[in-house]
Amino acid sequence: MPASLQSTDGAAPPPAALEPADQKLVDGVLGPGAGQRRALAKSITLIESTRADHQARAQQVLAALLPHTGRAIRVGISGVPGSGKSTFIEALGNFLIDAGKRVAVLAVDPSSSISGGSILGDKTRMESLCQREEAFIRPSPTSGALGGVAEKTREAMLLFEAAGFDVIIVETVGVGQSETMVAGMVDLFVLLQLANAGDDLQTIKKGIVEIADLVLFNKADIDAQATELARMQVQTALTMLRPASKNWRVPVLAVSSLARRGIDAFWADVERYRDTMTGTGEFDAKRRRQALAWMWNLIDSGVRQHFRRHPAVGAELAQLTEAVAEGRITPGAAAYRLLDCIKH
Repeated sequence: MPASLQSTDGAAPPPAALEPADQKLVDGVLGPGAGQRRALAKSITLIESTRADHQARAQQVLAALLPHTGRAIRVGISGVPGSGKSTFIEALGNFLIDAGKRVAVLAVDPSSSISGGSILGDKTRMESLCQREEAFIRPSPTSGALGGVAEKTREAMLLFEAAGFDVIIVETVGVGQSETMVAGMVDLFVLLQLANAGDDLQTIKKGIVEIADLVLFNKADIDAQATELARMQVQTALTMLRPASKNWRVPVLAVSSLARRGIDAFWADVERYRDTMTGTGEFDAKRRRQALAWMWNLIDSGVRQHFRRHPAVGAELAQLTEAVAEGRITPGAAAYRLLDCIKH
């Protein structure tokens, strides 16, 4: 082990001293008032930067803030486009603020596969929530990241926790049954559904439904009878799935975000979930698993970057890429040949 990483008691080494500009960011995130909002915005911009020097600075800032994290409840909200995620989050955010809580929202917007750009327009659907001093809404692009969330969503959540927000909501892109990555970074994963958008067979398919901790049928005010029928079908169908926890039966609720109906019942179930999982030790265990998974994801990403920068790989990559495209070599053979480059 390098001397810089050694510790006499086996503990992690203390973080390096921060540069004045980064210390100002840390102090701003931890401090109250308008300065905190500016510091949060600048800190998120720093961690989202792809520059190597910015990434090094971002990790130092996060290390300084880490002792102040862990007190918020993290809620992930997903659902098909049109299910009313943003409208529901606005109704929920206002409800929580009226109850005395501070709310942070990370709204992830899809990036174009052609231009690479994003609209980042989620805040336009949360107009009243944007005006609340107790709320902070940050749209972020996926920038090619899979799973419906941005690459730096986890780091941004730590910033909000250190800033003292009580509830952190992650709104995913809304891409369908494969959008499961958010469940690996939040305490409670909520799936928004619409009545007349599928049957009970659709419900029991493996994927996003299987990992939901709570299912909501939104827009119940449009057709209350159809919503109730769909809610009962899904509740029954969920009994056919293996539960993620033997201590938690997934509730299926109906809400109307526009009419502000059912929001209080939803949050009561969120708090019941937290209390139940905390009492059994599953809450902390889940966060520990997520932290380790996060570490390995970053290792995988770093190894891939190191692989692409390797001189021997660079010398072979263009030629092998062309050979695969022209069908002169199989993708598997090309991959193994490139991997052999980094063995020497």
